[in-house]
Amino acid sequence: MKNFSLLTLLLLFVFSVNAQEVKFPALDASPADIAYFPNKAVKFKKTDTTLPSIKVIYSRPSAKGRSIFGELIPFGEVWRVGANENTEIKFYKPATINGIAVPAGTYSLFAIPEKDKWTVIINKEIDLWGGYAYDQSKDLVRIVIPVKAITTPVEALSIAFTTQGAVTNLVIGWDKTTVEVPITLK
Repeated sequence: MKNFSLLTLLLLFVFSVNAQEVKFPALDASPADIAYFPNKAVKFKKTDTTLPSIKVIYSRPSAKGRSIFGELIPFGEVWRVGANENTEIKFYKPATINGIAVPAGTYSLFAIPEKDKWTVIINKEIDLWGGYAYDQSKDLVRIVIPVKAITTPVEALSIAFTTQGAVTNLVIGWDKTTVEVPITLK
């Protein structure tokens, strides 16, 4: 009888542990997003034939009335181009940026913002949190590009693509600033 009671208690304990509710995290203040080139490259049906050339996965912090570049994001320091984990860029086919060959693959995207120019960096290391473990020796591409001021502020960091002939521009916009990284796909 003692063994039966002990077994019953043990089973009740196991069931009560397994029945506990999962505590899901709250919605992140900087939700993740994905930008594709071409924009409609993801497949909706098995018959879709457009394949993506580039995919960027990033978190989208919001300005929330704050001054962004030069204050929240200090000038002259490496920034992860987003929030939370660093931004990743995947090239589905080889590309060229600033005359440098970029093999197909997944990379980190960093920037060093300045008032009138940014240094945009494609780095070989992925799966990092922020820019804290950034290692310059793993840079594949560094390109200095001018800042373009815009009159209508962008509330949440945004990434999109535009094309000019054979060049695909990776456009990063936030607050009153945009930059365009010219990419040539092979």
